[in-house]
Amino acid sequence: MTSRVLLLTPPFTQLNTPYPATSYLKGFLNTRSTVSHQADLGIEVILKLFSREGLTEMFARLEQLDLTLDANCYRIYNLRQEYLRTIGPVIRFLQNKNPTLAHSICDRTFLPEAGRFRELENLEWAFGTMGIQDKARHLATLYLEDLGDLIRETIDPHFGFSRYAERLGRTTTHFAPLEAELHAPSTIISDFLCELLEAKIKLWQPTVVCLSVPFPGNLFSALKCGQYIKAHHPHIRVVLGGGYANTELRSLREPRVFDYIDYVCLDDGEASLLYLLEHIDGKRDTDQLKRVFLRGSAGEVVYSNGASETDIAFKDTGTPDYSDLPLDDYLSVIEVANPMHRLWSDGRWNKLTLAHGCYWGKCTFCDISLDYIHKYEPLSAALICDRIEAVTAQTGNNGFHFVDEAAPPNLLREVALEIIRRGIVISWWTNIRFEKLFTPDLSRLLKASGCIAVAGGLEVASDRLLERMKKGVTVAQVAQVADGFTRAGIMVHAYLMYGFPTQTDLETIDSLERVRQLFESGVLQSGFWHRFAMTAHSPVGLAPATFEVERIGPDFGGFADNDLYHDDPGGADHDQYSEGLRRSLFNYMHGVGLEMPLQDWFDHEVPDTTVPSDFVENALHEGLSTPIKRTTVAVWLGQLPELTPFEAKPGNKKVAMAELEFCDKKKDWQLQTTAETGEWLMNILPRLIIQTGQSSMGYKELSTDYEAYTGKKFDDLIMSREWYELRENGLLIL
Repeated sequence: MTSRVLLLTPPFTQLNTPYPATSYLKGFLNTRSTVSHQADLGIEVILKLFSREGLTEMFARLEQLDLTLDANCYRIYNLRQEYLRTIGPVIRFLQNKNPTLAHSICDRTFLPEAGRFRELENLEWAFGTMGIQDKARHLATLYLEDLGDLIRETIDPHFGFSRYAERLGRTTTHFAPLEAELHAPSTIISDFLCELLEAKIKLWQPTVVCLSVPFPGNLFSALKCGQYIKAHHPHIRVVLGGGYANTELRSLREPRVFDYIDYVCLDDGEASLLYLLEHIDGKRDTDQLKRVFLRGSAGEVVYSNGASETDIAFKDTGTPDYSDLPLDDYLSVIEVANPMHRLWSDGRWNKLTLAHGCYWGKCTFCDISLDYIHKYEPLSAALICDRIEAVTAQTGNNGFHFVDEAAPPNLLREVALEIIRRGIVISWWTNIRFEKLFTPDLSRLLKASGCIAVAGGLEVASDRLLERMKKGVTVAQVAQVADGFTRAGIMVHAYLMYGFPTQTDLETIDSLERVRQLFESGVLQSGFWHRFAMTAHSPVGLAPATFEVERIGPDFGGFADNDLYHDDPGGADHDQYSEGLRRSLFNYMHGVGLEMPLQDWFDHEVPDTTVPSDFVENALHEGLSTPIKRTTVAVWLGQLPELTPFEAKPGNKKVAMAELEFCDKKKDWQLQTTAETGEWLMNILPRLIIQTGQSSMGYKELSTDYEAYTGKKFDDLIMSREWYELRENGLLIL
């Protein structure tokens, strides 16, 4: 018998786009001719709940509970007929199926409004430069969040639009709290979940169900799926994997987990699932599995990792397959005014990975001991573009989120060249490290290939702590790299961190001052402060004493083991900085409060900053240079010019000259130069254009060609006005 596989993403991850794990696995199973289907139960539960029928049932259940409602919930309940009337059109609007509704939404007479709308004082400030569709999407999002508040306060305290029962999944070292909730009375969410799950099982008749759990916020619903399958379809084998298992369940000892599932797979799922399916089909012994937890014959937890085969090479994992997913039904919401957070929640993005793992793999706060980080394996630019074209053709969507831990700059260069060479039209964004290889010219190339945004770790904005993190960058370098991206028209988001071991009060304030200057100078457009978390698989978690902190919990109870409690005796009281950092950054992103003293953001005394007021200005003045290496190439992004010869008469001497007229997307411009240089440019520029069948010209070859053609020194050319104008208008040195 050959297994029939159903790949599921349980509620909840994202509203706007499917989480990619099931599509990755389905793409791989296609390469092995294994029948599989997939479903995103998260979006399906949301659409079932937020419909006229779903809300009707929700309000009916609320009436049966006979609760005493607070003022906000009572208002929503009183307006229930308005919610029933408007929910269908609003959902279709958020699915981009009903765009003209934006006018009615924005005039503030169509939607019922409750508590979330009290936060709208700054709507024009946040959205004043945006169009009516964006304002309407934000208002519609608040409308849904009002309903979410009612559900959470009355029907199901675990509800969240992008997470479910996250508290139960986070730092759950003991399984007992989860199990207690699994046996609690069902809620409308779990009832809808089980109804949809049953429909998928009837439709596809799977023999194996794989549950992808990337986050704590969909662990509980995954176990709820397993519980339902065990009760109603005991012949189906249930497999759990994903990011949560990879980081939290590596020390699993709790046998009760296997009352709800049959197997837990760790790390890359392709080989692990492939060999597990062979075992289920009777073709492989239990002790020959790969990174799999299961329950042994005596009821104990067994870890099987005896397979002799290696992992599947990343290049052989196949192209992600999005079939079966309701791609046109996802919701584009705008929750907050943070421009990068908007990319995460607004619009449907195809997900692709350029390279397995992280090419840097040194950051001491990161899980670099685990395979998903330290096992670096890049794809070729050609294969990446093959996958881009295949996914675009399948989904009809040309927006891509490259989900790498940190996209390698050299690989991005080759991918961008290949995208332009093939004439592929996409919009894309990704995570990066702010390293010197991201020169201004590379930023311009990435922009030309479709890059719209990058996010990178500035973290603590303190050179001492960045060195302790082994981040490999300095604050000045971050400013210079961010400036190059910004000038190229690419939005820059900074991941910011506070509370790293030994971080002092002064370092926290100095970090804020550097961040303020980065926003003041315009090189950052978005940011978010994260509190440092010590994890079990990071260098800090593995050797806390080395970083002058002490692990103080939690006690391991046989289930999850990742997020650790720690004491930082040499550091500041980090809790007292949370709100001030958040408020200041929110204002800085809107260009407000940049002139305010840092003290004004906090309700307690803080040290005076020691950062010079021109710190970022000086860093930007220094700039980044393009290092000339053996692999350096020259490319021309502009159009080819027309040449008109003419004569100049400096004094009594006639000099043969040439005028090159360029017609680019935004402007016409002219370049006057000597006849020899003009003729050389007419000859060389076609060879610098990125096009099919033509490899990029090396910088050394360009230099040699110029000197051979004109008899002049190339060094003189690169110091000339002509060279400056060419560089400004599309000649890139990469």
